[in-house]
Amino acid sequence: MTDIDVTVPMRRKARASLSNAAGRFDMGRADVDDGWSRDDAPEVIPTELRLETARSLISYNRSPDLPFDRSINPYRGCEHGCIYCFARPSHAYLGLSPGMDFETRLVARPNAAEVLRRELSAQKYKVATLAIGTNTDPYQPCERDQGIMRACLEVLRDFNHPVAIVTKGTLVERDIDILAPMAALGLVRVGVSVTTLDADLSRRMEPRAPLPARRLATIRRLSDAGVPVRIMTSPVVPGLTDHELEALLAAGAEAGADAASWIMLRLPREVSELWQEWLAEHVPGRAAKIMARLREMHGGRDYDPRWGHRMRGEGRYAEMIGQRFKAACKRLGLQERTPPLRCDLFSRPPQPGDQLALF
Repeated sequence: MTDIDVTVPMRRKARASLSNAAGRFDMGRADVDDGWSRDDAPEVIPTELRLETARSLISYNRSPDLPFDRSINPYRGCEHGCIYCFARPSHAYLGLSPGMDFETRLVARPNAAEVLRRELSAQKYKVATLAIGTNTDPYQPCERDQGIMRACLEVLRDFNHPVAIVTKGTLVERDIDILAPMAALGLVRVGVSVTTLDADLSRRMEPRAPLPARRLATIRRLSDAGVPVRIMTSPVVPGLTDHELEALLAAGAEAGADAASWIMLRLPREVSELWQEWLAEHVPGRAAKIMARLREMHGGRDYDPRWGHRMRGEGRYAEMIGQRFKAACKRLGLQERTPPLRCDLFSRPPQPGDQLALF
């Protein structure tokens, strides 16, 4: 992989990040002038995909803020390029930048389904709902060619394993043939994130994600197929998208969503600087107000990582958003809490090499 030059605006077409600072664990990166200069017009920054052999797949957490204790990630990095993505700092663990690298230098794990099958087959494994898409989107554009998410779904189907999926990607519609039968057994729920109904704002803030109207169509198609869908109005951006909260929920309900959730904009680690660079370029007149509101909810800081506080903040503004959300959900018949997915159907299918029962 070669270093990415983000100094030329033309190269940043359809990308959200305005910088590509070294990650926390990349201490060797430095700009070097080697004497070669280019007078020709720069090309658009391409997406690079590296393949990684996964040794393990299921990650466990003990966060009281999350409704699940395990998840998998078929991909590292995300081409959707949402500038606000709280997962950007995870790219630093790969020696890459949470900036442009996060949305252009991706890692795919082609043996994910094989590893998942092995881990679910372990005798010590105890079933519980598995979350997918809580870090990076499993239905980002490269999934069309890689098919890793679909292969993982096939494994989960074979084990009758409950799964909760979060995505912005319309490619989830491809897998309705797997999701619909699982949904009929109470084994799956999908969350579709719709941050704004403003197509122009969406294109600038989440440049390679499907447009809002297309995501609402995905909710409709999943719902029509019998797959329960939650509309996720996340993140709520104070002073930029907060006025759309009721409209977003109404659009989701009209499209067939039966549940809803919200999370306030989070700016952990490098995300804060990237977000403020984006504000300065795209909405400079609102930048100060947006940051002031966020700091008001986080004790004067850009972000408060404490459990119980990081997802929604504190104070009168955060409480007001919560009250508006509850009132709209009640009016629209949207659930905030949904019944748990079934775990009692879990079973380990016969594996190659197993000794078959004689009777």
